[in-house]
Amino acid sequence: MKYKLISVAVSAAFAVLAGPAVAQEVVKIGHVGPLTGSIGHLGKDNEMGAKLAVEELNAKKTKIGGKEVTFELLSEDDAADPKQGTAAAQKLVDAKVKGVIGHLNSGTTIPASRIYMDAGIPQISPSATNPKYTLQGFKTTFRVVANDGQLGGTLGRYAVKDWKAKNIAVVDDRTAYGQGVADEFEKAAKAAGAKVVGREFTTDKATDFNAILTKLKGAKPDLIFFGGMDAVAGPMLRQMKQLGLNAKFMGGDGICTPMLAELAGDAIGEGTVICAEAGGVTKDKAANMADFKKRFKARWNIDVQLYAPYTYDALMTMVAAMQKAGSADPAKYLPALAKISYDGVTGKVSFDKNGDIKDGALTLYTYKGGKRSEMMVVK
Repeated sequence: MKYKLISVAVSAAFAVLAGPAVAQEVVKIGHVGPLTGSIGHLGKDNEMGAKLAVEELNAKKTKIGGKEVTFELLSEDDAADPKQGTAAAQKLVDAKVKGVIGHLNSGTTIPASRIYMDAGIPQISPSATNPKYTLQGFKTTFRVVANDGQLGGTLGRYAVKDWKAKNIAVVDDRTAYGQGVADEFEKAAKAAGAKVVGREFTTDKATDFNAILTKLKGAKPDLIFFGGMDAVAGPMLRQMKQLGLNAKFMGGDGICTPMLAELAGDAIGEGTVICAEAGGVTKDKAANMADFKKRFKARWNIDVQLYAPYTYDALMTMVAAMQKAGSADPAKYLPALAKISYDGVTGKVSFDKNGDIKDGALTLYTYKGGKRSEMMVVK
């Protein structure tokens, strides 16, 4: 009994000397995108970009405020639906995430942004382009790609000045993104001297466009601009071919994917479709982007679809702000995020007073041989 008491006392003494085990801090970061539905391939592309960033941060034992932390990605599916998007946002707020990367679509990003703002949680969208997102006066909203004003405007001017389009028809899917980019395109095309011979509307779930395309065929457009996503643009191109509507086709970043060629089949044509990605890598950053795409393919056994590099950069930029502030507390690192200058795989990331990326680039693409082909990067 005496020896047992001594043993207990010695163990207790060692426990006091050793001190309590300190658990490593877990920093939760949210990601939201459409992981299901017709554009689920784009949402998963974004999610894989965010996951790759988290895995690399954890592999190199990242420190914040001198202490090693573990990052955990909480990913939610908003199905590109505004109501589901706000529900996903509230779920992440309740889970006490320190920041959010997302959403993908403007239509989900904008309503969700108020929930994050009310909670004081920084949000960086890697792909939402509607100007309204960053014009709400919220201090928590940021984006790492150019907005619709830049994207639609560039396409509108290119359509008239370079593609020599004179009679233009415009179709949009009535989402915040689709209508927004179509409006900006129409404005720029008119200013450049084109005539808009028709403006039609569909939905982001539609598959039959015969009625609106037949109506537009009568107006004899030499170019049709579509504001929407690739899941709708592909079938639309097929039906244009079936109707003998031989107009060139143009769209924003929502259609600007390798998947568009698969969805459109032989209706993709040769150099008759032009789109713009709301981002772009200049020659000095080409090696960084190539290396990222190589790492992405090695990890996921799939090629980058569209915005995975921007999702990756958005998360890395957020963590860089945490490191600069020495804290993952949103209230403490938010001011650092607003002033950040981060060299990412897509280029330099820094924000203006509204949270828009400074000096945002655009990349113009066409399709040849059934594959997306880069034309040029413009700023």
